Amino acid sequence: MVASKIFGIVLAGGEGKRLMPLTVDRAKPAVPFAGQYRLIDFALSNLINSGLTQIVVLTQYKSHSLDRHVSQTWRLSGLLNSYVASVPAQQRLGKRWFSGSADAILQSLNLLRDEKPDIVVVVGADHVYRMDFSQMIEAHIASGAKATVAAIRQPISLADQFGVIEVDENDPTRIAAFLEKPLEPQGLPDAPHEVLASMGNYVFDADALIEAVERDGERTDSNHDMGGDIVPYFVGRGEAGVYDLQRNDMPGATDRDRYYWRDVGTIDSFFDAHQDLISTLPVFNLYNREWPIFSQQLNSPPAKFVRDARGNLGTVIDSIVSLGCLISGAHVERSVLGPWSLLESGAQVVNSVLFDRVRVEPDAIVRRAILDKDVVVGSGAGIGVDPARDRARGFTVTESGITVVGKGVHVVP
Repeated sequence: MVASKIFGIVLAGGEGKRLMPLTVDRAKPAVPFAGQYRLIDFALSNLINSGLTQIVVLTQYKSHSLDRHVSQTWRLSGLLNSYVASVPAQQRLGKRWFSGSADAILQSLNLLRDEKPDIVVVVGADHVYRMDFSQMIEAHIASGAKATVAAIRQPISLADQFGVIEVDENDPTRIAAFLEKPLEPQGLPDAPHEVLASMGNYVFDADALIEAVERDGERTDSNHDMGGDIVPYFVGRGEAGVYDLQRNDMPGATDRDRYYWRDVGTIDSFFDAHQDLISTLPVFNLYNREWPIFSQQLNSPPAKFVRDARGNLGTVIDSIVSLGCLISGAHVERSVLGPWSLLESGAQVVNSVLFDRVRVEPDAIVRRAILDKDVVVGSGAGIGVDPARDRARGFTVTESGITVVGKGVHVVP
């Protein structure tokens, strides 16, 4: 790590409308993921593993479970002024909410003025990936840029889904243009079939960031967004650099998951990200001990797989099973089970994601579904078996056929 004083900001105030009903009463960064984690754990783990010890989480909507998770899980020692702290919207500039990610930083500038960092790392709270930010910080300082945007290579056919970075022909580490979801993008000089997509992670010189968000706050034609307004501000001044994730030497990574990054902002992408975890050689490997993903340590017994009263075995294939789970004569395949899930005799759970304390009663069937906390699937009931019927019962069903059942629902046959 470089000698400069570094400060981390995690933007965690978004509503997460596209993840409804999982975000009915929780902030998107607090949504459970991969059994025992929350989405915010990936951003915070990357920052902590990178050596950052002063980090704030800017929260806003429905933040209680997120604030509780941060306070219970991310307790640093307090020595040498180390901390991870949730900071809600403080209304320091008037009685209003954050109007965008840049406005969130503007309304929280007291945090920077108190700590007086040299460098500020700003990251989103709802992406699944691994990244060593210390390497990006060193590249930022060496480049002389005032702002550096982390980017990942994506097929040019997907450019209309991302903020796309066009690099300077004479210096591929400098940004020539930043385009939001372009329809006719230019490919990279060294890979015409690829573009650089913004990861939503940034490194700034602290004084330059403060000046930029203060200027942005005075504009009436701004959306006050980091990607849409602040980055173009630095690009226009010739002060924006890009950091290609391919430059990041991730400890413990394999060739299969080295450059994994997924925005899990929709139900389909959230579901697909879980499917990336469960193969024998996973696309994203949770078992990298050199760069661990930290989370709350549950005081729970191990998972248990037993025969039921009929003598049927509990079977699990290509799945992740969390602590406290009990599988009694049920079948689980290509699924992720959250803590304390109970699957009873003859139940089938296939290609699904279960959150905490879900109960699937005897002979019930769950297919291509996401079940939120405390859902009970009654004996003989089916979820994901008939998407049309699921819609008729009021459940969310995506165009790809994934059924989502909200927290605490009791599904009857």
